[in-house]
Amino acid sequence: MQTICITFEDWTSENEIETFMEKTEITSDYESGAFYKRELPCILSLLKQIELKDGDVIIVDGYVTLNNDGKIGLGGYLYEALDQKFPIIGIAKNGFNAPDLQRREVFRGESRTPLFLTVKGANVDDIKQKVEQMHGDFRVPILLKKLDQLTRVELL
Repeated sequence: MQTICITFEDWTSENEIETFMEKTEITSDYESGAFYKRELPCILSLLKQIELKDGDVIIVDGYVTLNNDGKIGLGGYLYEALDQKFPIIGIAKNGFNAPDLQRREVFRGESRTPLFLTVKGANVDDIKQKVEQMHGDFRVPILLKKLDQLTRVELL
């Protein structure tokens, strides 16, 4: 599996500081509803290349929380794996059916289609304002769009 991370200075940054890439062997079979079992080891492996500091936050493509009953997504498992030391921000492009009082819809630019925001380790409403301010005129902030494009390029 190909895992990509970009670092940037602050929420309004137009350009990344550094890009980290790693191709990792997937060790878990596909299991419906447990996609984190395949993805999480890859993310944790890549994060070993990055010196995380106090005040850093991590954004994942997906959900951190999934419902009001405490079910967590990939970002929630990452938050636990990192001993709850770093806020994890989940930004998903597709909705999730179960009600979650911690989920926020974020509308950016002229788009009438929201991004879906979930958070652990920070206030979701504070983070919502920061995501709204991220660089770019369209629904998906420019750095997240760039990251998404990089994940589609095959590493050798």
